[in-house]
Amino acid sequence: MAKLGKRTRAAREAFAGKENVTVEEAVELIKGNSNVKFDETVEIAMVLGVDPRHADQMVRGVVGLPNGTGKTVRVAVFARGPKAEEAQAAGADIVGAEDLMETVQSGKIEFDRCIATPDMMPIVGRLGKVLGPRNLMPNPKVGTVTMDVAEAVKNAKGGEVQFKVEKAGVVHAGVGKASFDADKLAENIRAFVGAVAKAKPSDAKGAYMKKISLSSTMGPGVSVAVDSAHAE
Repeated sequence: MAKLGKRTRAAREAFAGKENVTVEEAVELIKGNSNVKFDETVEIAMVLGVDPRHADQMVRGVVGLPNGTGKTVRVAVFARGPKAEEAQAAGADIVGAEDLMETVQSGKIEFDRCIATPDMMPIVGRLGKVLGPRNLMPNPKVGTVTMDVAEAVKNAKGGEVQFKVEKAGVVHAGVGKASFDADKLAENIRAFVGAVAKAKPSDAKGAYMKKISLSSTMGPGVSVAVDSAHAE
């Protein structure tokens, strides 16, 4: 425990007094203080000026990070016949229909992204209580209910990130790994912030992007100047 305490204290000291820094400064701080034995995920949290309890202020979307996430994404596809074959050929990890529904109902969820063809939605719909809370429910708005399953699998495997605002008006996501080059992390961060900016609801009043912070899995957070992350 002492070792962890020492590392945490050193990181906090390095971050002390640094607020509203540029994306590049934040990335350098995070990379310079990532010294655990695994490759930490760099995470972004954005506080938005919306109230997601109102449907017209919901913020959700998807963005392809230019440099990927650095994470292996396990993809499940609900499909039958030729579409099931297409999904398998594209590299889906699990493909099925009623059999996959029963597997998920039993509590066995061994995937990070779920895709379905439209004809499968009556089956997938029964899994709302299981998949919904995990943010795994296929949705046409983010391209996971589609006839083009091959493209959806390819996007999921290639660094596509979904985002959805939570109750407190916060959006968060992983935007790469601490081992990434600093410029690649910065590019991913700006791509993510840009996608959230485009998803701004027309009914959102006042400041839309209130606060942006970056952190690594085990490290403290640092606030980033909104105008550095997104040129409005």
